Amino acid sequence: MNSIQIRYATTGEAALIADISRETFYETFAADNTVADMEIFMTEQFSREKLMAEVGEPGNIFLLAMEGDQAIGYVRMRENNNPPELAGKQTIEIARIYARSAAIGKGVGKALLHRCEEIAREQKKEYIWLGVWEHNQRAIAFYERNGFTQFSTHEFLLGTDPQTDWLMKKALTY
Repeated sequence: MNSIQIRYATTGEAALIADISRETFYETFAADNTVADMEIFMTEQFSREKLMAEVGEPGNIFLLAMEGDQAIGYVRMRENNNPPELAGKQTIEIARIYARSAAIGKGVGKALLHRCEEIAREQKKEYIWLGVWEHNQRAIAFYERNGFTQFSTHEFLLGTDPQTDWLMKKALTY
């Protein structure tokens, strides 16, 4: 979709990014988790303050997806966080890729993912990788359609509930 523009976020947009994070995470996962676990996660692990602090930290890249003057999604890329299976490889992680619910199906995820791959290639990375909840079949199917394959799993603690994330990677070609 041509009306979606992807641009680097600024530290002045940290509150916006935190708000999109919390909104989209809650909408996506609240129905599949207990109220208590969601409350713990949202207040302790995914607080607005913690999310805002990530913006501008070394090793993080934040991109915003814009439709006109509306932020409809974002991505957080992170360096230097390799899982053991990618030790010694030049990689970059897509730590979060979120689209607001009203924007799902408009090509936001694909536009963000494409830009992440461009950045990874500009930085001469061998792989781009991410973690996705094993029960988030829509996201897994999206990543598989875009060339990612599962290479491992790791535990993600949501509140008090240990959950399994698939680790997925894509080899970058030049």
